[in-house]
Amino acid sequence: MISQCCKNRGVRYPSPERSWKEDGLTEVDYDLLLSLLKKLSSSTLAEQKEAARALRSLTKRLPSFRAYFSESIESIPQLLTPLIEPEIDPDLHQDLITTLMNLSTHERNKQIVAKTPMVIPILLDALRSGRMETKSNAAATLFTLSSLSSNKSLIGKADALKPLIDVLEEGQSLAMKDVASTIFNLCIDDENKGHAVENGEVRVILKKIEERVHVDELHVILALLTSHYKAVVEMADLGAVSCLFRLIKETNCERNKEIVSRWFI
Repeated sequence: MISQCCKNRGVRYPSPERSWKEDGLTEVDYDLLLSLLKKLSSSTLAEQKEAARALRSLTKRLPSFRAYFSESIESIPQLLTPLIEPEIDPDLHQDLITTLMNLSTHERNKQIVAKTPMVIPILLDALRSGRMETKSNAAATLFTLSSLSSNKSLIGKADALKPLIDVLEEGQSLAMKDVASTIFNLCIDDENKGHAVENGEVRVILKKIEERVHVDELHVILALLTSHYKAVVEMADLGAVSCLFRLIKETNCERNKEIVSRWFI
């Protein structure tokens, strides 16, 4: 009845799938978003890059654009279409990974983003082969997604800890804080602690602590791993106790001293 009345009066009846308008996405915004997503499938790199830059900016500034992706199942695969190609332009790669990071900050997106089959493999590829800022933003995306307990297990089972630990070992300061935060989040899950130990996390963290690199973040991860038997054995073999004693002696931060001292209680 309502739709017929709208038709008789020449008024456009809003379709049910446009519930995203409740989040403030106007008709013009919606048309722009569809146009940009379509351009990502273009055969022209210049058009893809233009669309990716615009989506990165819009999803950073406007919650309504982030909200749309939780309402449309096909939108995330559309966004990531250029990343399935074997050769990826570095700027395009960075813009799309950053857009994915922006989307993951929207609460309703966290589950749908993580469960979209292509997402986690694409993020792990970015950790392995992306530019440093791309790696950092891929790690930040995994960090945000892993705030959901169900996603911690999902990300761990996708073998995410190995590339994260590899980036940590590389020691690039731009990415290390995001990577360390992500590893900590994932290792709250007991199964992921085992994956981390198997992939050399204890060795890498102790090496970085000895080099006095991001000590605050890394010794907290090490403390988290003490609940895992194999991690404790490896710490003993690698001289963790003497390393931590030196840290207590050298640090001026009372909080760090307190946290490290708990190891010996």
